[in-house]
Amino acid sequence: MTVYLVGAGPGAPDLLTLRAARILAQADIVFHDALVAPEVLQIAFRAEKVLVGKRSGRYSTAQRFINKQLADAARKHRVVVRLKGGDPMLFGRAHEEIDFLRRNSIGVEVVPGITAATAASAEIGISLTRRGAARSVAFVTPRVGQGEAPSNWVGAALAADTVAIYMAAGEAAVIAQALIAAGKPPATPVAIVENASLPSARKFAGQLADLAELAAKTHDGPALILLGQVFSEAAAVVRPARGRRAQAR
Repeated sequence: MTVYLVGAGPGAPDLLTLRAARILAQADIVFHDALVAPEVLQIAFRAEKVLVGKRSGRYSTAQRFINKQLADAARKHRVVVRLKGGDPMLFGRAHEEIDFLRRNSIGVEVVPGITAATAASAEIGISLTRRGAARSVAFVTPRVGQGEAPSNWVGAALAADTVAIYMAAGEAAVIAQALIAAGKPPATPVAIVENASLPSARKFAGQLADLAELAAKTHDGPALILLGQVFSEAAAVVRPARGRRAQAR
């Protein structure tokens, strides 16, 4: 019995790994996040699809229920897939599913995916690192689950040259205030990328002091905040182009 924890990537179906596509094509049942693109689910053409929620700040399926569904399915089906947006091992609560399945003597295989930070970096054509200028990157989120210990995301953000802030656009004003209060200069360059890798991608750039104003321009798509001196050139490259490049076939 094996459950495959598969990364669906940032959205574009052609950014799936070959291994992910192969396993999806063999799947008997797929438990998927809300943000997984329909085109990705179509690859699992023979599988039963089960939506298990997972939108930041909204109602989602309880994790303990997802865990039980995965275990029950593993005892009935040959190929069970838990399909997560981005990479399963980054802000995907994969450890809870892995621990539960292993405690129930069910094997787990993780198939990595492209995470939102690298997709957003690619979208604006600015590297998260730069020789001589940015040697460290922090992936953080200000979100804390009910009953969990407080997060020291601010400390991590201050310590890194470049910061990718997940699940944060809705809290942009609080984030900017917290970082500035902790000593981050208000003029620190920032960029926000919404729907990275998709034809509907939108990009905004400015300074930390303007973060709330920039975030207010986003729509309902998943958005990532990028922060650091490497994004000082972002304002020159984020102007929306007329149409998107054609995807390779």
